Amino acid sequence: MTVIEKSRRTGVTWAAGADAVLTSAANKTAGGMDTLYIGYNLDMAREFIDVCAMWARAFNQAVTDAGVEEFIFDDGEPDSNIKAFRIAFASGFEIVALSSKPRSLRGRQGYVIVDEAAFHDDLKALLAAALALLVWGGKVLVISTHFGEDNDFNKLIEDIRAKRVPYELMRLTFDEALQDGLYQRICLVTRKEWSPEAEARWRNSIVSFYGEAADEELFCVPSKGGGVYLPRALIEARMLGDLPVFRLERPDSFTFLSKEARETDIKGWCEETLEAPLKALDPDRQHGFGQDFARKRDMSDIVPIEIGRTLKRTVPFVVEMRNIPFEQQKQVLFFICDRLPRFIGGKMDATGNGAYLAEVAAQRYGEQRIEQVKPNEAWYLENFPPLKAAFEDANILIPKDADLGNDLAMVKMVRGVPRVPEQRNTGTDDKKRHGDFAIGLVLAYAQTLSQIWESAYTSAATEAADEGWLGGEDEGRDWWRQPLGAQLRGTT
Repeated sequence: MTVIEKSRRTGVTWAAGADAVLTSAANKTAGGMDTLYIGYNLDMAREFIDVCAMWARAFNQAVTDAGVEEFIFDDGEPDSNIKAFRIAFASGFEIVALSSKPRSLRGRQGYVIVDEAAFHDDLKALLAAALALLVWGGKVLVISTHFGEDNDFNKLIEDIRAKRVPYELMRLTFDEALQDGLYQRICLVTRKEWSPEAEARWRNSIVSFYGEAADEELFCVPSKGGGVYLPRALIEARMLGDLPVFRLERPDSFTFLSKEARETDIKGWCEETLEAPLKALDPDRQHGFGQDFARKRDMSDIVPIEIGRTLKRTVPFVVEMRNIPFEQQKQVLFFICDRLPRFIGGKMDATGNGAYLAEVAAQRYGEQRIEQVKPNEAWYLENFPPLKAAFEDANILIPKDADLGNDLAMVKMVRGVPRVPEQRNTGTDDKKRHGDFAIGLVLAYAQTLSQIWESAYTSAATEAADEGWLGGEDEGRDWWRQPLGAQLRGTT
């Protein structure tokens, strides 16, 4: 296995295409094997296969009559359709370029190229699957620019340098590429005249273009934070070990139990798990909540939040549900909301399937108290900065939990907007997450800023009765004392 940390636009992937053609065009006795290229979008796959087709022509390697073929790659997992391209060679081997990460490489053998590895969803799991191919003589090439010092790609490089893993490491910076003739090649292709002075001016213009990101993008120096919106040290500083996280998961078969069986099971779980922490909440403080909804793939997080006497926000507990039917998620949500003291409502993720639960919650608690949110870039841009300020100002406390911390660390600046990227990570239970707590928390915190207050009603007669001169009810009033209306009409 070889890992290459590189500058942008230095031609490493182009060179990998040449290696792929030489590998897959060779006969088995000469070390030939299939090549599997894994990028993270369709454009990368298309570009790589086109490069391979160019190299095949340049090397005069025989390909089948089909040429470049588009097809659907089967990774052996249900409901997984990955668009892919391939070139088949007369050797019997082929190059396959995938448009996204496969869930499985079971039954595959050959040469795996992982491009821009730092930007892949769950790089650890992908590499674990790829490394299995080495058992029967395959090889793995991992290529990437950096994306922050906390990224799994940088951690892999640190492990190689520390000799913790026996992999090969190459490093190619922008200046090293220039020394090897990068700008001279650009001049040749663009038909410009090369000179040392022109190269120096061009280098300075490129470095200036990247600005503060130049070290990471051009010189293989991972940035601190790497676009991470909430630094891990800041997240952990706001965690409190006494605040619990309750996780509820049921097997697929649970969905098809009788209604009574499902309701009884969840009612028992709520009473056993949630009754005590709900009773322990301060009855004098206002409480709201946020929910990030998921049905099967990720976690469905309910995040209660308390506004303290000093206005510090505290998340007293978190409920995380996985593979829980809609009706039982509603059951858990209502159990919590019915018992939150001085309830000021909540904001709920109403995208996709979450729209149902958000709607029934609004019907139960009122559309003024339950906001059905469909987060977009404008919403994130408005609501993440106040949450970040709460972390920076020590104005929030959350449960101390590795998965919750990882969810918050997933929030990154994407095109100037703080949000959870499309990539997923893996929780401590080895199951998928997608920043679920981060979204639930930003919804909950936004609710505490929404100026929605709990309401109550006490009759004027009852207040007067407390002063001893008027009764709010007929029962207990002296036989001679007329009701309030009569007193106002006919007595002084």
